Amino acid sequence: MQTVFYARVSTTEQTIEHQQRQAEDAGHRFDRVFTDDGESGINKKLADRPAGKEMLGYLRAGDILVVRWIDRLGRNYEDVTSNIRELLERGVIIKTIINRMTFDGSTTNPMQKAVRDALVAFMSAMAQAQGEATKIAQRAGIEHAKVFAGEVKYKGRKPAYNRQQLQAVLDGLGQNIGAMALAKQLELSRSTIYRIKDDPAAAEKALAIWGA
Repeated sequence: MQTVFYARVSTTEQTIEHQQRQAEDAGHRFDRVFTDDGESGINKKLADRPAGKEMLGYLRAGDILVVRWIDRLGRNYEDVTSNIRELLERGVIIKTIINRMTFDGSTTNPMQKAVRDALVAFMSAMAQAQGEATKIAQRAGIEHAKVFAGEVKYKGRKPAYNRQQLQAVLDGLGQNIGAMALAKQLELSRSTIYRIKDDPAAAEKALAIWGA
């Protein structure tokens, strides 16, 4: 039995090291680490990502796969659910850092399997919805800033967050992490978290105006 960690980042503001440090802080130690860096695309399948493909071929029955959250296994509903289903049927145990969830394919109890599968489906749908919402908010903020770039006389208060923190807040909110927990984790005020939550496009616009 081996414990495997898979990390994926899609922007320069995210880091593989941060995801792995979170996992290690949660008490995990790894025999093998697979990473896809800069592999973006909401419709790009896990099996089409270099490390994702290698990881899927590497895992065996009894192995434990650790990921930051379920969305690391794909942002597309069909891709996430099919990958998880295949791994569980293979006998792989999947653990998430966020929410500390465990999906075990060894259970034979019909009720437990039904609850597990329903939860996987719900979380996979959330992953895709969050990915699409984040992209829409980012595009809206950037485009709005471009349109009014030449007219901005007063930029307003400089954002208290950087782009990495903004992305982390949006991801965390989509994963139902509370404002207090996010504020502590990212060293931001709760009011900043709430402002981002209430208007993510405006938060993105502020970064774009300030060139952050």
